[in-house]
Amino acid sequence: MAPQFEIAGKNVFVAGHRGLVGRAVTQHLIREGANVLTASRADLDLRDQAATKVFLKDTVPDAVIVAAATVGGILANSTYPVDFLNDNLLIESNLISGAHECGIDRLLFLGSSCIYPREAPQPMREDALLTGPLEPTNQWYAVAKIAGIMLCRAYRAQYGRSYIAAMPTNLYGPGDNFDLNTSHVIPALMRKIDAAARERRPSVEIWGTGTPLREFMHVDDLASAIVFLLKTYDEAEHINVGSGQEVSIAELANILSGVIGYDGKLVFDRSKPDGSPRKALDSTRLAALGWTPNYSLTEGLKQTYAWYRHEFGEAGSDVGAA
Repeated sequence: MAPQFEIAGKNVFVAGHRGLVGRAVTQHLIREGANVLTASRADLDLRDQAATKVFLKDTVPDAVIVAAATVGGILANSTYPVDFLNDNLLIESNLISGAHECGIDRLLFLGSSCIYPREAPQPMREDALLTGPLEPTNQWYAVAKIAGIMLCRAYRAQYGRSYIAAMPTNLYGPGDNFDLNTSHVIPALMRKIDAAARERRPSVEIWGTGTPLREFMHVDDLASAIVFLLKTYDEAEHINVGSGQEVSIAELANILSGVIGYDGKLVFDRSKPDGSPRKALDSTRLAALGWTPNYSLTEGLKQTYAWYRHEFGEAGSDVGAA
């Protein structure tokens, strides 16, 4: 598809550049010849409306990528509902409204597959949005992300802004968060199984029944898709970004055991929540535009585990937030 927005030579602000997605997107933009603008949390609190607008006015980016968010897994969502709802509403509103007020016409908002109803037909299409109740274990985060999508549409409808929204599937990769209190499923399982292997434990406990189905995407593939969409996509409807690689949690744990070299028993704690029974995206529209992922799940897990061991070595069991 022919580019509509040339990235080479442009100033692009990546909000959340130190996060899993932001780091990968930054690297891809640099390879595309963009001048990447960033701001650390110490320098800019994106929850502060005035400070965010001052930053945008001073730096005058040609485009903004909203990859900043308060994120976490089931435990974190359940424990900190105010943080997940309020922080994310503030961050996205300040960036989207600030971009408009500063005359920035190109913005990409990064959402999440949890925006779709718990019982949405699988795989989930874009038109499933707002057709049913959300999954309770991540509803706070989901509501905030839905608001961001609608705000992008509102600025497009009222002011003609080229603001778009992309909905990625579950992500993993180098630089992920391996804190068991706040991490998502792949880094949590990788850390637990790695520790069990190194300590030669006969078994490792895993939350839930192991039956839920999940789709996973390597973060470098998402970054590639984001840059692709920033250059080529300009429609009001949000667009799904998935890998098409779906496995059960039990299958994932077995793949990770093979990657790590663990031959112990996997014990599933059925008293713990499973979350949605299935969550996969229909990425037909993105594929029709000409983009496809690069990593297979096994290849991506091997690369991520190699990074994890290089980064943390034998101290893996003591890892906090990566």
